[in-house]
Amino acid sequence: MQTTKGSIVVTGSSRGIGKEIARQLLLLGYSVAINGRNEARLNATLQDLKAISGNVIAVLSDVSDSDGADLLIKDAVKEFGRIDALINNVGVSSRGSLANLHPSVIRLLFESNVYGAIYPTQSALPYLRITRGSIIFVSSLASIRGLPGLSPYSASKMALRAFAEAIRIEEHEHGVHAGIVLVGKTAVEQDKEVIMEEGSTRLLAPRIGKGIQSMERVAKGIIQAVFRRKNQVTMTPLGKLQWVLQAIAPKLVERIILKNIHRFEEENK
Repeated sequence: MQTTKGSIVVTGSSRGIGKEIARQLLLLGYSVAINGRNEARLNATLQDLKAISGNVIAVLSDVSDSDGADLLIKDAVKEFGRIDALINNVGVSSRGSLANLHPSVIRLLFESNVYGAIYPTQSALPYLRITRGSIIFVSSLASIRGLPGLSPYSASKMALRAFAEAIRIEEHEHGVHAGIVLVGKTAVEQDKEVIMEEGSTRLLAPRIGKGIQSMERVAKGIIQAVFRRKNQVTMTPLGKLQWVLQAIAPKLVERIILKNIHRFEEENK
């Protein structure tokens, strides 16, 4: 492979935001390791990205399993010789109130969204210490406060902020940066799925209109968080407002949600 600006690992990158992050990084001259669990989708994405640059590899693994995460990191180091950044993008979402959620759905959310970020981070830390690199956790505006119909999703994304804050202090002496990006509602691909209460999956409806961010814009924001070593990036003006209101007037935020509960219920159907 040709000499590049550095090597970056992106989890959950066979489609969606992760694939777009990889595409933009390759255009910027970086080597990229992508990852996914669906072999056919991952291979198709690899071919798409190779049309941009040959400095990309694909690793078929489940990063919510420690062995799968270790495989991804070791393959990236073996191919590129180093890791300069890890973008923990993998994650899933669910719909339904806690009273009706099957226990397997709750477990799946935490395995994917929490373990799927922590295991790759553990595996990558020894190499990131060498390069004084960066770790970015891709979270959500739903992590600012728990939302109805999204309780395990909100909780799992909140957990990532605690990890980012703790890791940033723990790794300060090694020069490793850890940050988090709170992403708002983003356009989705046609085959993007959400997990329902009993464990079945449902295709997400297309997201269009005011307030919906493009995958290109979200990916750019995440990449900037890496390069600028940002501790936290809250995307969208609405997200920034939510962050401030939750900090200074949490009771007001709760009243607003209760007043608009029908909107959450409609979105969660």
